[in-house]
Amino acid sequence: MPEFPDIYILRHGQTEWNLQKKYQGQLNSPLTALGQAQARQQGEILRAELQGRHLPAFTSPLGCAAETAGLALSPLGQRAQPDSRLKEVYFGAWEGKTYKEVFGAEDIDRTENRFEKYFSSPAGEDFQSIQSRCRAFLDDLEGESIVITHGITSRILRGIWLGLSPEAMLDLPIGQGCVYHLHSGTERCLQTGQLISPLEREALDAPAHGP
Repeated sequence: MPEFPDIYILRHGQTEWNLQKKYQGQLNSPLTALGQAQARQQGEILRAELQGRHLPAFTSPLGCAAETAGLALSPLGQRAQPDSRLKEVYFGAWEGKTYKEVFGAEDIDRTENRFEKYFSSPAGEDFQSIQSRCRAFLDDLEGESIVITHGITSRILRGIWLGLSPEAMLDLPIGQGCVYHLHSGTERCLQTGQLISPLEREALDAPAHGP
């Protein structure tokens, strides 16, 4: 029997800082026009999948996730409850800096030592801390739910749910404009053909945009 209820996990839509390849963390960057369209697309995916069912919904209170939640849940006629445990990992002194400024690489998801590049920022949050708050959130779920969060937090939540090692968690994709459905011990990516260029299609299957 699964340890946790089924969940639908959404990453926020594309932000200005995603485009600029910056560490976003717990600072906010607004959604781009594409990011807003991706959030609406997630809403259509949920509406088609749920077929009129209303599930409890929870969101990170950070601006880009809250905006995504509003746009994605509008077709369902509901709102999400903010939960601070769904915030992105705190990157400390790196927040607002580009990956290249910190590590000299433009795409840290495709480099070695990714744990160092996500969890070793001066005054930042370590892996054990974010894993603990994600586990606490999952432990408190009382049934099937919708969750709107961020790239790294999405990976940790899904990794805990799937029983993965910390290293395997960072290999999970973090596409935007799709919905990850965790059900019967497995994960499937729900998506449509809209708003997906070849590069964006790749991003659904490989974590190309970072946190």
